[in-house]
Amino acid sequence: MIVMCLRLTVIGLVLGATNVTVSWAGDSDRDRPSSARPFHIGEQFTYEISWMNIKAGTAVMSVTAVTEVNPPLVKLVTTAQSRPAITKFFPVDNRVESILNPETWLPEHLTFRRREGKKKEDMEYTFYQKEGTVIEVKGGSTQTLPILPHTQDAISCLYYVRSELTPKPGWSLTMNVHHDTKNYKLDVLVEKVETIRGAWGELETVRVLVIMPFQGIFLNQGNIRVWFTNDARRIPLRMKAKVVIGSLVADLVTGLPAPSRDR
Repeated sequence: MIVMCLRLTVIGLVLGATNVTVSWAGDSDRDRPSSARPFHIGEQFTYEISWMNIKAGTAVMSVTAVTEVNPPLVKLVTTAQSRPAITKFFPVDNRVESILNPETWLPEHLTFRRREGKKKEDMEYTFYQKEGTVIEVKGGSTQTLPILPHTQDAISCLYYVRSELTPKPGWSLTMNVHHDTKNYKLDVLVEKVETIRGAWGELETVRVLVIMPFQGIFLNQGNIRVWFTNDARRIPLRMKAKVVIGSLVADLVTGLPAPSRDR
């Protein structure tokens, strides 16, 4: 069952997006209130992925700038790799890149390079938000499909929620996301504010439930919970999803700054 559980891209495919425009705030906006900029170019987080208390792999989320175009775009990158002991039986080496328009905070392009066991698959999505379509390239075939207004992809959605999250139990969002030829509406609900312990010590977090209407990039069998820091940066400290047997847990191990008092 390890083969079924090592879908390690748990970081990105968590949330969707709503019909709200969010402006990008990068290095040139450092004087803006931190609440308006929960993340920034150069940010990088590393997560340890475990399954049934077995260290299965590592995932990394990073934010960079695409400066070759004018105006510059934003690139969100998520990678996932299996640990050496697991690689002997089932190697995983995945990479997902999402290119965003910083004015609309909507995706323009996403690539997914999947290497899992003997499976090698490359997928590409080009979003045309104004036209309401997406061009998907997968397995040598190309198709144009309709998308919902303000649709996000599997990576950009998480960053959007960090911007909009309100740390109040009962707060919710209904969101649009496009995944694997289909459009979905995702519901996100703040369950509670609680303190959790990890490599970061003890921190107060906002626990969010993501109601998943589809299986996802990894074989989750139900909803996902995410614990965000209850401060201005809304850093995802922990993510947890049920799989065929047990659960996958992603815990932040590097990239957490000193605790902030800006609440």
